[in-house]
Amino acid sequence: MIRLDDVQIFVHTADAGSFSAAARLLDSTPAMASNAVQRLERELGTRLFVRSTRSMRLSDDGERYLPHARAMLQSLAGGTQALAEARGEIAGPLRLSVPSDLGRNVLLPWLDAFQANHPGVSLQLRVSDRAADLHRHPIDAAIRYGTLDDSGLVAQSLAPDNRRVLCASPDYIARHGAPRQPDDLREHNCLCFVWGEQVHDRWIFDLPRGPHTVKVTGNRISDDAEVTRRWGLAGHGIVYKSHIDVVADLAAGRLIDLMPGIGERAPLNLVSAHRSQLTPAVQRLRDFLRVRLGELLG
Repeated sequence: MIRLDDVQIFVHTADAGSFSAAARLLDSTPAMASNAVQRLERELGTRLFVRSTRSMRLSDDGERYLPHARAMLQSLAGGTQALAEARGEIAGPLRLSVPSDLGRNVLLPWLDAFQANHPGVSLQLRVSDRAADLHRHPIDAAIRYGTLDDSGLVAQSLAPDNRRVLCASPDYIARHGAPRQPDDLREHNCLCFVWGEQVHDRWIFDLPRGPHTVKVTGNRISDDAEVTRRWGLAGHGIVYKSHIDVVADLAAGRLIDLMPGIGERAPLNLVSAHRSQLTPAVQRLRDFLRVRLGELLG
């Protein structure tokens, strides 16, 4: 008899690419993950992975079985949610992907409050500045800045009027002065972050005559947007951040808005792969975050 736990481990292993990575997600061990997949393979009478000493990939049968395994787990979660909804509750797993700075410094306490209000929800949080593949990875929703490149995704607006803010610490301004216009940034140390595989070093500003792009340079680059904010707070250079990420620093005077009102639009959205993932938990979270973000930016 096929065990649902084994199916879940198979799906996580396929997504993560290894038994060890899947085990970390499930708070298990690589040996237990491997045993679970082997047990599932015996029940199915086929090999689901092609293994070597250095790599592992799905076999042809594994590729065929994977969408059915996902559907099996989604159906189970759907049944749990249906029973909870009948009792007027929301319950079950809520799998989220969030950006690093926003996730750690803004969303974490809000998610604590959301889960306290809905104790039947089991939160699975992925914190990364690499955009998760929502079609491939088992994620219900991702919180993302900017407009969507993939028109096949379903976006729900959280903060449509959010913009980027060009800012620096008082210490940096005291030592190097403040740029008066965007082109002055070429003479300053600009702290950049990497989004995916692309360095975000072309900063766009909304000027009266239209969008204006400045190619900036600096002596520090990170693939973690929180790191660039910390460098900015420490006086190492100028950062171009979402207003949501730095609103507390601006209010406290730790950072100074250098050019108010001309930052590039950076709308914040809750994004899902398809409408079937707009579960009651996702919709309740959307409404909750809209209220909190309105209070933060109000």
